[in-house]
Amino acid sequence: MGIVNRSEDDVVVDSSLPSDALSSKQFATIVDVLSEGEIEGFPSAAAFTKGTANYNKAALKDVYLGKTPVLRASADPTNTQPTDFNFQDVEFEPRFGTSNQTFIPGITNIETETNVNVVVEADTPVSRQITNSSVNALRVTVRFNSLQKFESNGDVNGAEVGLTIQIIQNNGTTTTPISDTVRGRTSSTYNRDYRINLGTGLNFPITVRVNRTTADSDDPTKLRNEFSFQSFTEIIDEQRPYPDIAHVALRFDSEQFSSVPGRMFKVRGVKIKIPHNGTVEASTGRITYSGTFNGTLTTTTHWCSDPAWILFDLLTNTRYGLGDHITEAQLDKFAFYSASVYCSTLVDDGLGGQEPRFSCNTILQSRQDAYEVVNSLTSVMRAISFWSAGSLTISQDRPTDASYLFNLANVTEEGFSYSGTSLKTRSTAVSVSYFDMDNQTQDFETVEDTAAQAKYGVIHKKITGFGCTSRGQAARLGKFILFEEQNSTETINFVSGLSEGIIVRPGQVIEVNDPVRAGLRRGGRIKSATTTAITVDDTENTDLDATNNPTLSVILSDGSVETKNISSISGAVITVSSAFSSVPNSNSVWILQNTTLQTTQWRVVSVTEDKDNYAIVATSYHSGKYSHIEDGLVLPERNTTILNALKASPENLTAVEQFYVENQEAKVKIITNWDAVPGVSQYKIQYRRNNENYKTTTVSRTDFEVLDTTEGDYEFRVFSLNAALETSPTPSVREIAAVGKTAIPLDPTGITVEPVSDQFVRLRFNQSTDIDVIHGGNVVVRHTPETGITGTFANSTDIIPALAGNISETLVPALTGKYSIKFRDDGGRLSQNAAQIIVTQPDPQPNQVIFTEREDTDVPPFQGEKVNTFYDSTFDGLLLQGTTLFDDIPDFDVEPSVDFSGDIASSGSYEFKDKIDLGAVFNLTLKRRFITSGIYINDLFDSRAGLIDTWTDFDGISADAVNAKLLVATTDSDPATSTSGTYTQSGTTITITKSSHGLTLGQFVVVDFTSGTGIDENYEIKSVPNANSFTLTGTTSQTTSGNCTFGAGFTQFNTFANGEYTGRGFKFRTELTSDDVAQNINVSELGYEGSIKRRTETVNTSIASGTSAKTVTFQNPFFTGTTALNSSTTAFLPTVGITLEGAVSGDYFKITSITGTQFVIEVRDINNNFKNLNFKYTAIGFGKGG
Repeated sequence: MGIVNRSEDDVVVDSSLPSDALSSKQFATIVDVLSEGEIEGFPSAAAFTKGTANYNKAALKDVYLGKTPVLRASADPTNTQPTDFNFQDVEFEPRFGTSNQTFIPGITNIETETNVNVVVEADTPVSRQITNSSVNALRVTVRFNSLQKFESNGDVNGAEVGLTIQIIQNNGTTTTPISDTVRGRTSSTYNRDYRINLGTGLNFPITVRVNRTTADSDDPTKLRNEFSFQSFTEIIDEQRPYPDIAHVALRFDSEQFSSVPGRMFKVRGVKIKIPHNGTVEASTGRITYSGTFNGTLTTTTHWCSDPAWILFDLLTNTRYGLGDHITEAQLDKFAFYSASVYCSTLVDDGLGGQEPRFSCNTILQSRQDAYEVVNSLTSVMRAISFWSAGSLTISQDRPTDASYLFNLANVTEEGFSYSGTSLKTRSTAVSVSYFDMDNQTQDFETVEDTAAQAKYGVIHKKITGFGCTSRGQAARLGKFILFEEQNSTETINFVSGLSEGIIVRPGQVIEVNDPVRAGLRRGGRIKSATTTAITVDDTENTDLDATNNPTLSVILSDGSVETKNISSISGAVITVSSAFSSVPNSNSVWILQNTTLQTTQWRVVSVTEDKDNYAIVATSYHSGKYSHIEDGLVLPERNTTILNALKASPENLTAVEQFYVENQEAKVKIITNWDAVPGVSQYKIQYRRNNENYKTTTVSRTDFEVLDTTEGDYEFRVFSLNAALETSPTPSVREIAAVGKTAIPLDPTGITVEPVSDQFVRLRFNQSTDIDVIHGGNVVVRHTPETGITGTFANSTDIIPALAGNISETLVPALTGKYSIKFRDDGGRLSQNAAQIIVTQPDPQPNQVIFTEREDTDVPPFQGEKVNTFYDSTFDGLLLQGTTLFDDIPDFDVEPSVDFSGDIASSGSYEFKDKIDLGAVFNLTLKRRFITSGIYINDLFDSRAGLIDTWTDFDGISADAVNAKLLVATTDSDPATSTSGTYTQSGTTITITKSSHGLTLGQFVVVDFTSGTGIDENYEIKSVPNANSFTLTGTTSQTTSGNCTFGAGFTQFNTFANGEYTGRGFKFRTELTSDDVAQNINVSELGYEGSIKRRTETVNTSIASGTSAKTVTFQNPFFTGTTALNSSTTAFLPTVGITLEGAVSGDYFKITSITGTQFVIEVRDINNNFKNLNFKYTAIGFGKGG
């Protein structure tokens, strides 16, 4: 009988209780399943024999509660101390999954409790009988209502009680499994359980008896130590060994945990069969091999971490794998063996040591599809599984020689097609999760491709390293994924025939010569062959290059690929340096390679049958990637195309400037051209202005344009690009000194004149050929009365506003003198020379000159109102004044002219002294006298404005940045009118009130504000709300009111061109402008001549003269003169002719009282009596009144 002498309740330390206080505690027993199938066991206990106490204690180093090992790693399992345990009172019992393993005792299945509740006294033991022979254990519960001793000084101390529990068999055999002394203090109920394991072969019924070995208390007031036999529980243990299931039982004090703790177990897992020539390395689980594999596996099983044989076991195991569907005979053991050898090879672990290339340490603990599980296990070792030739095989991504050759000769006519992945899907950083065995947590190893991140940014991918517990293995997995996503991104697709499709398998490496991509045909079919030479199918279209270490690859009769060095090429015959293993079949394929042009390599992903053809899909393969990933070696380059060879730079590069139009605006561009380079479809252009940074672009043409260029030195560099977009070693270079739009326009040509009327002539000239004149520029037309050498463009004034640049003819007033034309571009630059033509007007029809005014001949000259202008006696003319204030002149002694001090004003005006009043509204013919000249007051370089590149002269003769206009305004009212009214101003709106003011919208009136703060000025009428008010807009915002007077309403000032005007009153002004602070304009002659045309008024309708004096009113008044203009109102009386009707001898008429509006006629007979006769008249005078 095996008995565990261990009570269920015990004295514990609780900081909140006195040191001798008693409290209850409970234990929990948990059974965890570790694995299906037999496992190797616990690594820390490998030195001990399974089933021994030392093994179980050592195994506690690999048992984790809440990620903390039960036993410290430094502990000696053969001599443990309480301080060696991170957790106390932990019992551990493992089973390793053998088919004949025993059950773990103490795992309860059925419990039956019987209540006793009898006080146990020293001389009165308490017994109970048990008749059920199936009972495996008993649990006896004793109860203390209190346990304490009261001292005479008032202290309360603990007490102690001894007890025994006996088992008495039916045959009288008695044992005492429990002998215990309970010590401590409690004032409340305290229970203690004792488990007694019963062995086999007991003589039932049996009796359990509880004895008190300590005397009873004589005085309960001083000592309380009574206890009772409370109950007993019959326990029938579960007796299941769970064969072929590895499991453990853990029993621990539940007081140490607030809830059931998480458990982890570090084990060497399922034992599997391995190759007969393999040995498991205990520290890593990898398999090392010696000798040659003959295809058999061991009959015994072994633990290992080799993913190839773990997969093999899962596929063939009938208990937990696919053994009911797949047998060992259906698996390609040699493929698994090759994969295992590659997996077990030691590589750098990244921490200064070595480890197997691939290890698998995982637990499959949930139900999954077989396909997913198989794919997960194959992913550990970079492999794929597929069914081939009646067996399941695997293909691993490891260094592999080419298994087959393809060129255009053994694929369909569609040839090869290629596709790639999106840049946005290519990871530049990969985080691989793995289980950290040291920290017992899932950790991440992150690998980054900094070069790719510089191009595409950070594209992060997270993956799970299935079965991975190594940081180094996780890092290699991350590097592999980064490499594949950045370098193996291309896919090839093609369709081949039956002979190729039944040989090629997924995972194999193939070589391809695609002449479209390589640039040369270096493969085809064999016409005939020996072991040392082949005759190729086509020499005309094939590049048979015997230089640069050439090799010849062929497919032998068994379907394998063999490569030999080429010794010579003669015509269509290629001879190799050493014999092939067998004679290549005729009509099989061949490929020639050398160091300058090699095949592309691909790893087959899928082979799909389609009737008699097979569609093959493969991804790009780099044979050097393995050493690059694992050892950091530089990835070797493979020359797979000559299209990447650097091309020659273009020749005959030219660059010219040219105008163009954009959105009706003239702009300049530079056009470059060069000769095409054979084999080049793209060119890279670099250009810059004035040594600034280069701007770069790529074109597919042999020309390039830079738009909207400006003046400066431009440099162009043109590179040829090959198929890989690599530039030619050197560029073609061309420099050009661009003038942009700074060049002045070409001079006008072809000017002619033709009369249109006595008032106008038409100027014709050739249209400008400069785009910046035609679009955005102007044609400037000027006139001067001077016909001699002084009649220059600079001494002329604008006769009409500037014309659009695309004009080639215009009407101008018919004036005697010289017309000048210049073209002006959109930057304000005038052509160098003007086109000129002299016109002499014929004598006009006889008009009556009624007045002549010359402001320049008045004494003193120019007595009118001047703004920024003054009369200068030196130049004897009206000029723009300087801008410097009188008080700002620093030294009068050195100042050449006070009036010209400082820069010349940009504008100024002069209003004639007198207005004209015709007395009534008439048609008035005005002819101006207006002579100007441009001058440099201070003809120094420093006085010139604008960039020197824009100057058209340096000698100071031509000053053409100035202009003057002669203007006229008219009114139908008396120009001397002065009307009184009132006004109010709010803001800038001025309202003038005057009943029946007679003014209209748009007229200009001079207002004199006689009270308030209104500002005197010439205002435009903005609105006429009614006949009694009108509004103006002031220049200053204010609120005021008062009285005012205003003059007649004039039109605005319009350009004064020789011609006929209608009005009663006229006033004149000239406006001067300068676009250069050093240039001025001199108005030397300023005036006008007014004339009225001769007019004949004929009335052909009979008028009765009556019997008294007859007053006849003219149909339109005639101008007869004014006192102000002609010193008389009768200076130009009309003459009247009469035609009498029905007159007889002696009849006569007399004309009297002729005025500008009427005459009086008296018709009399011979007796001087009035006689009524009809008459008609003709009046001849000047002007036509309105």
